Amino acid sequence: MQGGTWEINGRGAQSKELRWESTGWLGSLVPDASPSWVLVHRCQLPAIQDRYSDCYPLPNFCPAGFLGGKAIGFSWGVGSSAFQTEGAWDQHGKGPSIWDTFTHSGKGNVLGDETADVACNSYYKVQEDVALLRELRVSHYRFSLSWPRLLPTGVRADGVNRKGIQFYSDFIDALVKSNITPIVTLHHWDLPQLLQAKYGGWQNVSMANYFSDYANLCFEAFGDRVKHWVTFSDPRTMAEEGYETGHHAPGLKLQGTGLYKAAHHVIKAHAQAWHAYNDTWRSQQQGLVGISLNCDWGEPVDLSNPKDIEAAERYLQFCLGWFANPIYAGDYPQVMKDHIGRKSAEQGLEMSRLPVFSLQEKSYIKGTSDFLGLGHFTTRYITERNYPSGQGPSYQNDRDLVELVDPNWLDLGSKWLYSVTWGFRRLLNFAQTQYGNPLIYVTENGASQKLHCTQLCDEWRIQYLKGYTNEMLKAIKDGANVKGYTSWSLLDKFEWERGYSDRYGFYYIDFNKKNRPRYPKASVEYYKRIIIANGFPNQREAQAYICFQVL
Repeated sequence: MQGGTWEINGRGAQSKELRWESTGWLGSLVPDASPSWVLVHRCQLPAIQDRYSDCYPLPNFCPAGFLGGKAIGFSWGVGSSAFQTEGAWDQHGKGPSIWDTFTHSGKGNVLGDETADVACNSYYKVQEDVALLRELRVSHYRFSLSWPRLLPTGVRADGVNRKGIQFYSDFIDALVKSNITPIVTLHHWDLPQLLQAKYGGWQNVSMANYFSDYANLCFEAFGDRVKHWVTFSDPRTMAEEGYETGHHAPGLKLQGTGLYKAAHHVIKAHAQAWHAYNDTWRSQQQGLVGISLNCDWGEPVDLSNPKDIEAAERYLQFCLGWFANPIYAGDYPQVMKDHIGRKSAEQGLEMSRLPVFSLQEKSYIKGTSDFLGLGHFTTRYITERNYPSGQGPSYQNDRDLVELVDPNWLDLGSKWLYSVTWGFRRLLNFAQTQYGNPLIYVTENGASQKLHCTQLCDEWRIQYLKGYTNEMLKAIKDGANVKGYTSWSLLDKFEWERGYSDRYGFYYIDFNKKNRPRYPKASVEYYKRIIIANGFPNQREAQAYICFQVL
């Protein structure tokens, strides 16, 4: 047995070490076995050596594990979001968002008190950014609309910003002219500030009506050219970090209640927007409406321990199932209702802190997704831990588990992000079996930059791309109905509370220069090769792709 340490990596948890033992066997999901956890052996090769080996240690790869063939009818793309890239925060009629308020507060909400006032300056660089997309040879581009740029107060009855409509219309036209399919997200965290100040934001159920009005405006203005709509991007993080921990805008710390209420209203808003499209726009526009949910894979620490297996299942249900289960099955996962209900009772509450859907609402919400957008970045090992209800209400305590990382995993630029490729295949198979084989688009997957690397040296991102896209292709062969992959992200950009310290882009941006010049990183050429080949080309050429070197 080989010894080592586990590192606890739960949010808000103090870093610790636990002893562990490993036989050197790593996991790989057997098709149609989810949610069972079955182990097979992973072959080992000597570490790959190339010109960037001094920049970042590269993982081992097994050529036999790489797939040949092509992903038929598949779409390869990249993504971004409005607040993180556009800049022009108060230009041409745009209203303030909660993130403008959050970053302008001067309270240290963001590393270095950075703002996104200029960000990538993409508002003024439409043609330049579309040229980068053409250079990458992508089939689609996933981006978000700024709600306060289109509706400065957030309320349609208060007036529409026609300059905002024209900006996005011109951008969509430029994409379509370049044969790039727009995948458009309606809301990526930048709620109009007035809706927060006047109504309490997502703590108020009236947000569902305001969001539906906004969605209808977007369907009306852009639906003749946009055929793929995403209502919300990663609403779990939006709810948890915005209304539980306060790390994100609007910075509220309503522990154990605020995030559940926000999520409840987001789910209702999603359903209302889907029905609006289905009832009014679908027959003439023939588009699809879905949601993008981010989730890491949770693997049991001890596969012989039923409690760890239950904890891993609970981790996934509190993450992915929290939103997906109401949309696909009509209600929250039973394990969420049981755990939060029991802890609420033990805390002396008459009702569960998890809100309840009425029978009418369950019926209204169920089936409101034409596709499942799935974002995934990394994996955690999960073990059981019971948190006494007396510690007080919180999302972390409600789950009764601890997240762990293997210190041998490759850590990337962000402190939470490790390259654990096999978890991606498992998550895709889990979603396929859990939600009735839905149409899946991977809406986010990517790696941030090691700060000590040179600006354009990102061989480690190439390795991340190799591993994760390969595991996705394996999941497709397993039977997962995955039809598109969005690498995150096109550009280095504003990374929320981390400011500009984490870089996820294929293109490096010099944020110290006023015009925000873009420079291609090494991964641009590699991702382009995957796109042109529509996956890894064939078994014989797989080794060349594994050992790809940038000249």
